[in-house]
Amino acid sequence: MTGAGGDVADAVADTAADTVERGARRLPRVSGFAQWPRQGSPKDEGKALRTSVPRSAHRALDVDATRPDAVRAVTESNAGRIPELTPIRVGRMAATPFAFLRGSAGLMAYDLARTPMTRIGTQICGDAHAANFGLYGDPRGDLVIDLNDFDETVHGPWEWDLKRLAASLVLAGREAGADEDTCRAAAQDTVGAYRRTMRLLAKLPVLDAWNAIADEELVSHTDAHDLLGTLQRVSQKARANTSGRFAAKSTEAVEDGGRRFVDAAPVLRRVPDEEAHAVAASLESYIHTLSEDRHPLLARHAVHDVAFRVVGTGSVGTRSYVVLLLDHREQPLVLQVKEARPSALVPHLATAGFEAPAVEHEGRRVVLGQKRMQVVSDILLGWTTVDGRPFQVRQFRNRKGSVDPAALAADHVDDYGRMTGALLARAHSHSADPRLIAGYCGKNEELDEAIAAFAVAYADRTEADHAELVTAVRAGRIPAESGV
Repeated sequence: MTGAGGDVADAVADTAADTVERGARRLPRVSGFAQWPRQGSPKDEGKALRTSVPRSAHRALDVDATRPDAVRAVTESNAGRIPELTPIRVGRMAATPFAFLRGSAGLMAYDLARTPMTRIGTQICGDAHAANFGLYGDPRGDLVIDLNDFDETVHGPWEWDLKRLAASLVLAGREAGADEDTCRAAAQDTVGAYRRTMRLLAKLPVLDAWNAIADEELVSHTDAHDLLGTLQRVSQKARANTSGRFAAKSTEAVEDGGRRFVDAAPVLRRVPDEEAHAVAASLESYIHTLSEDRHPLLARHAVHDVAFRVVGTGSVGTRSYVVLLLDHREQPLVLQVKEARPSALVPHLATAGFEAPAVEHEGRRVVLGQKRMQVVSDILLGWTTVDGRPFQVRQFRNRKGSVDPAALAADHVDDYGRMTGALLARAHSHSADPRLIAGYCGKNEELDEAIAAFAVAYADRTEADHAELVTAVRAGRIPAESGV
């Protein structure tokens, strides 16, 4: 009887095992999807990296003897730009140390490539300083806040963006009149918000994490309530910052109908017919970089005029155009056609242990990088080629608004740092597993304190670079135009 019972039990066990084996359908592994069963733990992999790259190591900043000086770095970065505009770029960079940092992404990449790194790669902004976050309009007319400049975007080390952001908060705080303790705290709070947000995202289902930290929750999530008044004022200005308002100020009616741009040197100038024709003609190939559902929208607008417009700090000297489109009611839509140069980070990726990307079109690189990092992107984001040069295309004045971190009240700089740190974590989590980065960052403030120390040291280094540039400008070694 015992034997019979054992046979029955064995038979039941065999049937159950067979059911389990056959109940899970065996499907082929599909490229581009995760494996099942799961292999390993990303969180544990991240924690293991602390052995080879201690979090405290991120305070290190070693400036070697081969580092380009400030004047050489600025001069080399001016190569390929429109010569008559480079003095404007130099003048803007010479205005303040924070402005110098904004225009020297390549020089900082040189320095960052010689700092400790985990070798965890993600899509990085490449120029994630505090002034490159802002408001812009989504397709429904609402305002969102996110990173908003991607000229330097590449696949690279997540630490580079975070360290650049932290250093920029120290410089912005100093310019805002904050004391050193406040500036260091702002940098530390920035990293802390990044770390905590990454840990939050690591715990969420993937779809929830992808769209997490809605803008209306951002202030509460980062405890940035003191910024509410500033954000509300910026939002009000952003809602009025439209193609229509820009066209009303920058164009005039013409006799045969329609409108044209009006010269406003040196920022806005009309261009010769041949140049305008080349830019307008390039929009035909641009359309094919958009989703087909966008085509009817542009098909209801006519191209009326093209002008050259100087933009930014680091971008000054690149070729940048505004194109005026009008619909059947002569309501404007303005596109920006902006030259896309190779990322200033590319020459330094190999030193950091990352492969330089094979780029088929620099405008495409910028657009895809932007879409990989933002939750919501411009619906008219695309790329084209003008006279053999790559360009990106986007809406101009799409209800854009920004906070000037150097103009904040001193006690608001840390709030702004927390907000931007959280946004940067969200952007990185789109292309890197947040569990991996969160596993490395951990629960305590060791990483926060280390990068804050780096940020202070790098702010000091930037102030010295800025002083070198100012001295060279005053000595006439490098031409500059101020106040432009």
